[in-house]
Amino acid sequence: MFPLRDENPTVRVPYAVIAIIVLNALVWFFVQGFGNAYALAESLCLYGLVPGDLLGLINEGTRISLGNNLVCALDASPNPGSLITSMFMHGGWFHILGNMWFLWVFGDNIEDVMGPVRFVIFYVLCGLAAAAAQIATDPSSTIPMVGASGAIGGVMGAYALLYPRTHVHTLIFLGFYVTTVAIPAVFMLGYWFVLQLLGGLPALGSSTGGVAFWAHIGGFVTGIALIHLFKRPEYLTTHREQIPRKTSRHRLF
Repeated sequence: MFPLRDENPTVRVPYAVIAIIVLNALVWFFVQGFGNAYALAESLCLYGLVPGDLLGLINEGTRISLGNNLVCALDASPNPGSLITSMFMHGGWFHILGNMWFLWVFGDNIEDVMGPVRFVIFYVLCGLAAAAAQIATDPSSTIPMVGASGAIGGVMGAYALLYPRTHVHTLIFLGFYVTTVAIPAVFMLGYWFVLQLLGGLPALGSSTGGVAFWAHIGGFVTGIALIHLFKRPEYLTTHREQIPRKTSRHRLF
């Protein structure tokens, strides 16, 4: 399932969401070279989060393969800044486009009940918690972690808690048949969370790269835990007054 849009209008312009999307795009273009193999590998080496390197659990000179015959030599010198920079790195076009689309669909409504400053703090905290969850599964890993999906997972967790019955127009693939259906957010996002669990459990103890499922899980749970601390009750009341109550066909539940 892929979200297209939600039936959840905003009261305020989502300045923070727009700024985060623009910043990610600028990093992708100017730091990661539009996905150019060398620029991409260099960015992962310099700015990606490598758990074993961050925690000092690897030897100096450890070399990791980044594909296309490119390697990264780690210096065993912790770089705490990578906890932040890794949130703005991506591994490919599909990675960044998918992440930014999910942030746009769900992030504006969360910013709308917080304001931009609180949203940025919330977003970063969810990203840090996501990184911690992934690191905990393999602290000595030498696989670079990159992507905004952990922080966006926090946004999605907050959305599922605040707007469980708001309908999300979702693209559904059933073999060769493709259709769109409006589904309550709690089902759409709950389905996404279950997929992360199903992917994350087999990945425990794995030394190979792939999707950082536990970062997604950690971000999602953190978003649920933090939303009540960051929301402004008066903003939430105003926002909920804008949510339409009408029903339509092509809608489930």
